[in-house]
Amino acid sequence: MSRLSRIFGRRRPTSASSAEAPAPLRSSDRRRETMEHLVQFTRSRVGVESYIEPPTVDQPTTILLIASSGEWTRRRVPDAVAARKIAAEIGIPVYDVNFTGYPQRMRDWNSAHKRR
Repeated sequence: MSRLSRIFGRRRPTSASSAEAPAPLRSSDRRRETMEHLVQFTRSRVGVESYIEPPTVDQPTTILLIASSGEWTRRRVPDAVAARKIAAEIGIPVYDVNFTGYPQRMRDWNSAHKRR
């Protein structure tokens, strides 16, 4: 084995490290976890609304839930149709960020809770 391939080559995981690594989540498990999180966020806060964020070069489509306090959470979704279905299942209004922009309460909350 050449010196460069030892430095830059990909190593195969050993059996011990691969046994310790958790199994990747299936699509259905990820969807269930996402729904649980969004439902919990909605139930534990007042005045939650959802906003659909379009995909960008480095981010997929996301759904953003914002409470009346400005606190928010964001999760990836397959597309805008899926985001609208999620909002309908939870029973909250849905808006498109391209048309409405982000609410001021979210910016205020972010300013008040910046990492120091």
